[in-house]
Amino acid sequence: MTDADLEDWAAGSRKNFAGVAELVGAPADEAERDPVSVVPLLQVYVNRLPLTEFQTDDWVTLHADLVSFVARVMAARLGAAWEVRPAPNAPRGYRYVLSATDAQSAVHVVDPFQVVAMEFRQPRIEIARMLATAELNLGVPDR
Repeated sequence: MTDADLEDWAAGSRKNFAGVAELVGAPADEAERDPVSVVPLLQVYVNRLPLTEFQTDDWVTLHADLVSFVARVMAARLGAAWEVRPAPNAPRGYRYVLSATDAQSAVHVVDPFQVVAMEFRQPRIEIARMLATAELNLGVPDR
């Protein structure tokens, strides 16, 4: 894994976020400036999805879309950035995670893939709850 690979990953995530914002009808400039503004539109979109009819590919796409959304919001709110961390049990031996530094210079990490996966286990996917979970796990809610 190189720095260029990580930069490509981050750029792809940011591009995917823009696609999600467009998909739900959010104005591109507003979504980029304040990604939290996408929450109501994304919630309506997710509520309307026929989740009981989803196939594996549908779940993978939704997972990726929500991860890119979480990443963009955490970047905007907390200055979080993508990092690569070793993960011996992962197929590639590493995982992409988000890290942020708090006011005391402590670094906090959250795996947005796990956050979204946890949300999928809930009876109803709640976008605000998902963001709150990511923010709480980053450990810097009072930045």
